[in-house]
Order: sequence, then C-alpha cells, then structure tokens
Amino acid sequence: MLYQLGWTTEPGLRGLSVSEFRAVPANENAHVRGGLDAVGADERVIAEFASEAERDKFLRRLEEHFAARRFMNAADAFDTVKAYVVEHAAKR
Repeated sequence: MLYQLGWTTEPGLRGLSVSEFRAVPANENAHVRGGLDAVGADERVIAEFASEAERDKFLRRLEEHFAARRFMNAADAFDTVKAYVVEHAAKR
C-alpha cells in the first residue's frame, strides 16, 4: 500500500528537529516513480510498504535515526528525510 509520509519540524536552540513521523494512505492521484516521489509545490514523500507492521517498523526507525539530528532550515530537513526514505526504498 502507498503511504504519504509526514513529520513535525520544530525549532530548538541548536536548530530545527524533525519528529512525530506518520504515514497516511496516499490518494490514488499520488505520482509514484520507483516507490517514492516528491511532487510539486506541496512536496510530499510517498512510500510503499507491504504491511502495516513494515510501515510501523520504518516509522520507528525514522524516529530513532533523526532524534538527535538538527537542521539549519526546513528545506534541509525535508531533503535529508526524503533522501533517507529514497535510500531505504532502493535497498528493498
């Protein structure tokens, strides 16, 4: 099933943090190339998971991986999370 990934970006003393990763079912109109895509002005990351258990495991992995990371701006945070998801999809 295809999911649209989202997360919360919050300011902090050492830069922006990302957390509270979530995945909601993507609508049928989501553009997908190779399992992921960033689309237009409303950039979003789309990922495909075989099961809810796989999805939940990946969301936990995202939380752990990004817990200590800080970013200078929201674009950097988005691009870094997107690259991580793309890399994950390529390994599958």
